[in-house]
Amino acid sequence: MYIDRNTWPSKNGKLYQSIYLRESYREGKKVKKRTIANLTHVRPETINAIELALKHKGDLSILGSLKDVKLIQGPSVGAVYVINQLARRLGIDDALGKDLSGKLALWQVIARTIAQGSRLSAVRLAKGQAIGEVLGLRSGFNENDLYENLTWLSARQKEIEQKLFQNRGQKGQLFLYDVTSSYLEGQKNELAAFGYNRDGKEGKKQIVIGLLCDHEGRPVSTEIFKGNISDTQTFASQVKKATENFGCEQVTFVGDKGMIKNGQIEDLAEAGFHYITAITKPQIRKLLKEGVLQLGLFDQTISEVEHEGLRYILRRNPLRADEMAAVRAQKKDAVQKLVDKQNEYLASHPRAKVINAWEKVLDKIKQLKIESWLKIKVSERKMRLEVDEEALAQAAQLDGCYVLKSDLPADVAHKKTIHDRYKDLAEVECAFRTMKTGHLEVRPVYVRTAANTRGHVFVVMLSYLMVRELHKAWASFDLTVPEGLDLLKNLCAVELKLKNGGSCLRLPTHDRETKNLLEALDIKLPDILPRLETHVDTHRKLPSRRKVK
Repeated sequence: MYIDRNTWPSKNGKLYQSIYLRESYREGKKVKKRTIANLTHVRPETINAIELALKHKGDLSILGSLKDVKLIQGPSVGAVYVINQLARRLGIDDALGKDLSGKLALWQVIARTIAQGSRLSAVRLAKGQAIGEVLGLRSGFNENDLYENLTWLSARQKEIEQKLFQNRGQKGQLFLYDVTSSYLEGQKNELAAFGYNRDGKEGKKQIVIGLLCDHEGRPVSTEIFKGNISDTQTFASQVKKATENFGCEQVTFVGDKGMIKNGQIEDLAEAGFHYITAITKPQIRKLLKEGVLQLGLFDQTISEVEHEGLRYILRRNPLRADEMAAVRAQKKDAVQKLVDKQNEYLASHPRAKVINAWEKVLDKIKQLKIESWLKIKVSERKMRLEVDEEALAQAAQLDGCYVLKSDLPADVAHKKTIHDRYKDLAEVECAFRTMKTGHLEVRPVYVRTAANTRGHVFVVMLSYLMVRELHKAWASFDLTVPEGLDLLKNLCAVELKLKNGGSCLRLPTHDRETKNLLEALDIKLPDILPRLETHVDTHRKLPSRRKVK
């Protein structure tokens, strides 16, 4: 690593100089160089500090004996530098832009990736991170600036998503789409409404989040809807995105049986698109009754039936069948325990009414939805369960069986391809788990306006792209992504400060575990960074604590 100075005359005879911090590296037999930082507008004393650090980079302890040099604990560099490099690799920094708004948005993405929380916590986090040196973010900011930045992000989301899609160089032949909901603690979010709550939080309003992914499960676009919208009502806008936003012509949408129904199939047909979805158990039974499907076709081996221009892909998962049988047995055992308890009560309380005990057991059976094959018989104040074997066999007939439906021609997609692409919906579910309750924790949602809510979820989506890359790179290591990021956050720089005021950051030698994490990502940290401290402070302060007497 070295300081590279270039001087050239202008037409008026005036001399100009550019100064860069550069590094030489070998690529095969060729020696190349890359620019670490542009120091042209950096103060001369800071450049002197960098040159001094480079001169003694082999033994930093020598600097401690120099009277004009102070060694000061510097900011954390490891995590923010790595995530910034990933943002460049994925084209996120370019899509966000190089101006102040783009850099603030990038910091929000980085902050969400390495330490989740509110805009207030993102400002506090920035105080200990090398955001000036790594991101080139020199203007100070507080949480109000980050809230305004969410509005900026929301207004430019379409443009940013288009750039990211183009950077991937994809033709967009296949999209995976699903929705989820996220409950809200407060009542004042503009998109909050009561709806079908997937989180099991009764009495709480929610928002609905749609996530459109490519064939590899990488998010392409996210959209926020009011909390009372149905899944199918979110679908039409995704078809519109594929054509208008991403310029796709031949597209296949993959969605579950609750997402792609007759109305959505009509929308796709109108756009000239294809689909892959699943059908419900009642629909399967209807096709069996009509003779279109046969029970013998359900096997571990994938089967296919063509009917009226549609392709039905059939399979039976024996593991899932065993699970469903075990669940039925557990439900029966739960009812049997209640029967035993009620019989014991009736025996010890002669005046107790049998009808009351019978109704309690019946309610339990209905609650577990097994009334079709499990009955209650009463004889001499004692209840017993009776299984309708024929009804049980009918209920278990389709255990582990599922049928996929598609209008894709056979010469375009093999039956296994259709099956595998439908199973890829698990990638969207994985994204939701990571974004909702896992690493990135989309909730609690600390914003109220519709624009800021959209910006907040968009930040989480961009952060997921980072986490996905980290997970792939570190898959062979015995640690989670958060644990790996914690190791990188511990990598702090040492600030070398000269008596004349110049300073720079010197990164220490990495330990073996940190080195392995960086090598897996093919990222190399610089030895030296120019000190470009950014003034960051919160507008809202923590409440003062009373002294304990």
